[in-house]
Amino acid sequence: MTGNCPGQDKRKVKPEPIVCPACGYEAEIFSDEIKARCPQCRQVFYRQVLPTCVEWCVAAKECLGDRAYGDYLESKSLLLKDKLLLELEKYFGDDHKRINHARKVLDYAQQLLRQENGDWQIVVPAAILHDVGIKIAQVKYGSTAGHWQEKEGPAVARKILSQLGFKAKETEEICQIIAHHHSPGKINTPNFKVLYDADWLVNLKDEVDIADKDKVKAIIEKVFLTKTGKDMAFKLYLKN
Repeated sequence: MTGNCPGQDKRKVKPEPIVCPACGYEAEIFSDEIKARCPQCRQVFYRQVLPTCVEWCVAAKECLGDRAYGDYLESKSLLLKDKLLLELEKYFGDDHKRINHARKVLDYAQQLLRQENGDWQIVVPAAILHDVGIKIAQVKYGSTAGHWQEKEGPAVARKILSQLGFKAKETEEICQIIAHHHSPGKINTPNFKVLYDADWLVNLKDEVDIADKDKVKAIIEKVFLTKTGKDMAFKLYLKN
């Protein structure tokens, strides 16, 4: 860069007062933090994330440096993930099976994202919300079949994403993935492939007798869309 960011030299980390939404205690959060724990009730709380130059400036990474920029993205990702999981738990209530399934898919999706070309901001919300249509499908159609999930899921996801402030373009891509997450070929993006493989890594044991190694191998070769997903499936299901 040829010059300094205006205000960059004045920026210092300092404690800021913030009211805990759980108990009303006036706690503190440092100016470079998004998340903190209330010293009184021990609940985790978040600051209201406001648009900053880091969000739109093409030189943000260069300006902040790799470490600070990485810390910013990590904090933002943690905030987003936790909020989405909280909304998922509210939506499914006592249906721990659906909640746990989403968490497992999320875990595999994050592992895949470390190796595959994908957008965290798209894949993680899609992983958390990919099956939200199943609740309405059960009531409306008496079925949890994939095509009913795909039909009903986007509207539910869109409402949640809107409440959390997702951009329209991001919301549209996430909902498109949810609308086709059982239908490979209709969307062929790297983000879709990561979500699809993460879902299969969880579901494979329910779709085929894992004792039949030849059949498992054939399914893995057929259904997985990424090299990392295929390698993970082989290691997970054919390691013996």
